[in-house]
Amino acid sequence: MDGVYLGSPAYALGSRKQHVRESAEAGLLRSAASDLEAAGFRWHHVCGPDESAYDLARQAVAEIAGNGGLRDIDAIVYATCLPEPQQHPVRDVKMLMDFPASRLQAEFGLRDAIVVGLHQQACTGMLGALRVAKALLVSEPSWRRILCVTADRFPDGAWYEQAYNVISDGAAACVVGREPDVCRLLTVHHITNGGLGRAGDDETVGTYFAYTHRIVRETADRIGATPPELEWIVPQNTHEQAWRILARLLAVDHGRVWHPSLPDVGHVISADVMVNLAALLASGQAQPGDRIALAMAGFGLNWQCAALEVTR
Repeated sequence: MDGVYLGSPAYALGSRKQHVRESAEAGLLRSAASDLEAAGFRWHHVCGPDESAYDLARQAVAEIAGNGGLRDIDAIVYATCLPEPQQHPVRDVKMLMDFPASRLQAEFGLRDAIVVGLHQQACTGMLGALRVAKALLVSEPSWRRILCVTADRFPDGAWYEQAYNVISDGAAACVVGREPDVCRLLTVHHITNGGLGRAGDDETVGTYFAYTHRIVRETADRIGATPPELEWIVPQNTHEQAWRILARLLAVDHGRVWHPSLPDVGHVISADVMVNLAALLASGQAQPGDRIALAMAGFGLNWQCAALEVTR
């Protein structure tokens, strides 16, 4: 095969858009609203009481379907961070196996697609889905296209803040396939340090810089480049000063770090990297031949980074 490509990035957000001050007053945040605003957060999106993570996933996939992007799908790789909350005690565990990926397959008529569920990678799950999709296309020569999906919704009453980041409920989807598309998927790299799986917020922040520096540097090395040679870095939405520091550590021009959705959507578990990638591609600033690093960190603790090359 001459390459694996990524296209059709799409996303959906919780239907209720709230300012961080409003959410702080409602007891949904742990930090003071002023501190979160100083970090760059302004708004986030929360699901309504009857809105599920599956509803968000369906919206994101429907956008792809509306553009004719669901033809020849051979597999669905569905990444989640949180289990769907149960409203009542469960005696028949069959209820726990109402899998969202199977529901998507049936709802969108993807009869030839198999389902792969992916979890325990927290906020890096979407990049993990890209890695699994690429590996499946290598191992299954007759397969053409794979739908990657991630969706999470916080349970009612949960804090919409993790490790000093404001959270939005949301979903994202894209297609990974053999046919040339908007980006070529060059590689995905993954580091897990399970010894930090129960780290607190301060410990998590303390490891963020060293491991993110390492994952970006090692990913660039995999494609024969150094971080300064990457045209773009597209990260998750975190404290706006974090990537000013990392840009200096990586010797990267901070103007090439692209996360414009930070004030409007906050951190969307695994989805905000796709929100930011879609914004970069829509901006027209990424040119054919540009190499993009998608960098994410998540609990577990996990760090993942994908390298793309813009093709059109």
